[in-house]
Amino acid sequence: MSTQTLTETKPEPKVTLELALEHGLTKEEYEKILQILGRVPTYTELGIYSVMWSEHCSYKNSIAMLKTLPRSGGRLLVGAGEENAGLIDIGDGLAVAFKIESHNHPSAVEPYQGAATGVGGIMRDIFTMGARPIASLNSLRFGNLTDKRVKHLFKNVVKGIGDYGNSFGVPTVAGEIYFDDCYRDNPLVNAMAVGIVETNKVAKAIAKGLGNLVLIVGSSTGRDGIHGATFASEEISEASEAKRPSVQVGDPFTEKLLLEATLEAIGQGLIVGIQDMGAAGLTCSSTEMSAKGNSGMEMNLDNVPLREEAMTSYEILLSESQERMLLVVKPENEEAVSKIFRKWDLEVSVIGKVTGGEFVSIYQNGELKAKVPAETLVLGGGAPVYHRETKEPTYLATVKQFDPGTLPIPNDFNAVLLKLLAAPNIANKGWATRQYDSKVRSNTVAEPFSDAAIIRLKGTNKALAVKTDCNGRYVYLNPRRGAQIAVAESARNVVCTGGLPLGITNCLNFGNPYDPEVYWQFKEAVGGIGDACRVFETPVTGGNVSFYNESPDAAVYPTPVIGMVGLVENMRHVTRNYFSNPGDIIILLGKFGEEVGGSEYLYQATGKVIGDAPGLDLNYEKRLQELCLKLIRAGIITSAHDVSEGGLAVSLAESCMGSGQPIGAAIERLPDGIQRLDFALFGESQSRIIITVRLDDLTRTEDMIKSDDIDFTVLGQVTPEPRLIIGKAINIPIESARSAYVNAIPTLMSE
Repeated sequence: MSTQTLTETKPEPKVTLELALEHGLTKEEYEKILQILGRVPTYTELGIYSVMWSEHCSYKNSIAMLKTLPRSGGRLLVGAGEENAGLIDIGDGLAVAFKIESHNHPSAVEPYQGAATGVGGIMRDIFTMGARPIASLNSLRFGNLTDKRVKHLFKNVVKGIGDYGNSFGVPTVAGEIYFDDCYRDNPLVNAMAVGIVETNKVAKAIAKGLGNLVLIVGSSTGRDGIHGATFASEEISEASEAKRPSVQVGDPFTEKLLLEATLEAIGQGLIVGIQDMGAAGLTCSSTEMSAKGNSGMEMNLDNVPLREEAMTSYEILLSESQERMLLVVKPENEEAVSKIFRKWDLEVSVIGKVTGGEFVSIYQNGELKAKVPAETLVLGGGAPVYHRETKEPTYLATVKQFDPGTLPIPNDFNAVLLKLLAAPNIANKGWATRQYDSKVRSNTVAEPFSDAAIIRLKGTNKALAVKTDCNGRYVYLNPRRGAQIAVAESARNVVCTGGLPLGITNCLNFGNPYDPEVYWQFKEAVGGIGDACRVFETPVTGGNVSFYNESPDAAVYPTPVIGMVGLVENMRHVTRNYFSNPGDIIILLGKFGEEVGGSEYLYQATGKVIGDAPGLDLNYEKRLQELCLKLIRAGIITSAHDVSEGGLAVSLAESCMGSGQPIGAAIERLPDGIQRLDFALFGESQSRIIITVRLDDLTRTEDMIKSDDIDFTVLGQVTPEPRLIIGKAINIPIESARSAYVNAIPTLMSE
């Protein structure tokens, strides 16, 4: 390769401070680049630093806080920031790889491709670990469904997720969908993937071994997605529509071929290092692998397969064309690796080699286009790290002034329950989930009638329980406690299916980090996640930070989505969330509670998100979950369903709707001392699970609960008559509840 001095082959923009600012860099950052290089960067180098130091790639405004999270312990094998995804040991020589990431901004301007490529990108993070993806999840947020633009976004995001996942052949098994006005212009599209790998076949994202070859495999490179990373690091505005070229275009069929070829090459021990080309494309994969391996790298862009003419080094390096990987292989393995990828009808080309030293050197047309020290570009290396100013938001004093006692007591509790069941945040999301193939590969067990999805592990008697969770309203009202609740509820859902929580990944969706009030929300929420994960012994395996989620009007609610993975040690312990046996006794585990702050009931009554988030005792929650899992493993529980949005009455109604046969519930006993019956039935107090047990097991169940010092109430019985009866307050046919619950979103989408 040429070693001549840095030159430009054709006139390119002159690099100045003004051009650096246009690239999203600050004056201080540009000056730091001048200091690092000892000269003015070339246009290509400016592009490299602009994407690698963007918020999306460098986490410059979040990494200091993220390092406070618990990132070790339990069964963790690979923690946050170590590889493309986290890795947890599940026994039998197997590990689970999982991660969640955002594709919010692309989905706001091109919802179909934005969502589809979000799924594709997170899948690549999994199989570059050597893991075969077995499940896809998502967490979605949109504005009000009466808005035509919101319907357009919702429809096409769902279609993009479904089309990509269904074609790729991985089941979409779980997720959550919320609707609030704050997400109108800036929807949240978070995609999570889960895979399984043999612990002795885990691949690493590393470049090492002097003289080893660097290969690019997969699709050819085009101009799609250039500056996608910087696009994800700015606010949504009217100008965003002009940035459609920053949205990548996905091809799930090519990705399927890439999956099989990658796993075959890794399985044969032919790969030294491998990384997918996601944000910042070839730039990110080459510099991160080099920095991790304490190695240099030389690349000749003339050998990169292109699908467009006259692409510059700047464009090739910053392209985010999908379905591409960067490999490091020993020279003697080049032929074998190339044979595998060509067998799967994929491009493969040697574009460089691993060198000594610290520099990544880029050549094109025989000229040196860029020479940058890899360590100065990467997260945890020389990329900037900032500690932003914080200020408690002024709105909190206003929203917390609300006095629940001023809310009128409803005249018709039946009408309230039916209205809640039809509220988009509670109503059945079948309109969306029916577009996803949840059964492909035949591993899905309990979806959709369990609190978390269950994926069997073939060849064993084990299964994974997986779930995403976050109530953004709670986090808006109380960032620290709201984030604790997100972790607690995701763990509770896993436990209700019979799983032991093992670890989390997170996708932290917030507004502009330069706004002190937004950064205060972020700091508090990260602290809350850490509080909860330490109590539940669920280390943080990695994830994603997505800032700048706001429109000219306002920021979205702070939304730290939690992706929880748990292990069901024995398939006999898989537990459904619905009543199925008339005569079973219905028990509420946990305290009764009458908290309505941030609840759907309060929102439906006032149109406002006000009050304070529900209280949470993390240690009590942990003991409650341990008790529930103990009862499941003892074979006592016949169903388990957590109490969340809509409160006790909604959870009871949901429990009556999952069975294939007509079934109901008669709730005859409510605790003494209830102050407001509507708050007791529709409030969203935490740490509560509705379980059912056989009548013959009631005494044994009560003894076990008492021995663990957990509050409980025997509420009533499952009945063969399909009605939900709660004292004298509620008496409705289950069919009426089902109609409200199932038809709400299809009706809104058809209007």
